[in-house]
Amino acid sequence: MVVRTVPVGDVGDLIARLPDTAPYAWVRHGDGLVGWGEAASVTVPYGPGRFAWARAWLNAIFHAADIHDQVGLPGSGPVAFGSFTFDPGSPGSTLVVPRTVLARRDGRAWLTTIGEDTLDLVTPVRTPGRIRYSDGSLTSMEWEHAVATAVKEITGGRLDKVVLARDLIATADRRIDPRALLARLASRYPECYTFSVGGSVGKLLVGATPELLVRHTGRAIESLVLAGTSPTGADPADLFRSEKNQYEHVCAVASVRDALAPLCETLDVPDRPELLVLPNVQHLASRVTGRLSDGASVLDVVAAMHPTAAVGGTPTATALEVIRELEDMDRGGYAGPVGWIDARGDGEWGIALRCAAITDDRARLFAGCGIMGESDPAGELAEAQAKLRVMRYALEG
Repeated sequence: MVVRTVPVGDVGDLIARLPDTAPYAWVRHGDGLVGWGEAASVTVPYGPGRFAWARAWLNAIFHAADIHDQVGLPGSGPVAFGSFTFDPGSPGSTLVVPRTVLARRDGRAWLTTIGEDTLDLVTPVRTPGRIRYSDGSLTSMEWEHAVATAVKEITGGRLDKVVLARDLIATADRRIDPRALLARLASRYPECYTFSVGGSVGKLLVGATPELLVRHTGRAIESLVLAGTSPTGADPADLFRSEKNQYEHVCAVASVRDALAPLCETLDVPDRPELLVLPNVQHLASRVTGRLSDGASVLDVVAAMHPTAAVGGTPTATALEVIRELEDMDRGGYAGPVGWIDARGDGEWGIALRCAAITDDRARLFAGCGIMGESDPAGELAEAQAKLRVMRYALEG
């Protein structure tokens, strides 16, 4: 596998350069990577050792490559885009090394090709037409009942917090062109990481996540922890005063700190969260930074961190049991790690939130809420509906 990375001039809108066949993307504020074609791909075996298996597979692919990299930045040379299912026991985790990658970072742009350059494959973006919605695994009333059951489990002392997700099915008049969704998401949610990766076989996972699980550059790592939510426009002071939201955030930060501490020689955890305001909701946010004590790859860090309390609960093992009991669905890639890794082990991985699994003319939308002892089922349903508006907007415009 001969890999060539060369500097290029202004590439404009990265998403606009994508063809419509299985496009891969990771874009924030116009920077990032987009790719297409497949030089190598694999469905990762499910189970507790899946991240180690994935790293070994990637090492074999990258070490066998003949790499000519004239850029030498994170994301240059061969890159794999990946999506891992939330539950280690669920199949569908994938890694793909695109044949072509176009990237921009800090004012520099480059093109990576494996084989023939295919920049001329762009076709007009198609809109999906009329969208019809139907219930997913649970109706609204059934999901509220699941929340109420979770609250009883929490107040009864079984656990401190659990994140419950719900899904919504969208059916379009025509095959859904993921580029239309990516363009709308990147334009409306520039603070988020707009992504498109292979999910389960035959599906593409598309979304815009605000949550950075880990950015790995050399030995430096960074994670953005989000937990605690209110509608945009609500008084932020209420969010900071809310015992429920504050405790939810404390749990999420603690799970990230505990996961990263054994891997790092230094770790900086803020004493207080900040406010992250998005067009639909606002979150309590803490940016955790550190320096790795050895040469761990970004996948090693992902393996240590997933699932965080922000998408699972506290304690983790019990929360996963409750999720399986109450959600009545397989999350697939929702709330699992999504992102990219290069041959140096650098990369960026987020948590697949505000996303949908796309298959032809059908999309399965996801949203989740952190359930605490004080949670109100109707309020949690309203929060989930607000989060679902992200992908409804992407579909409808």
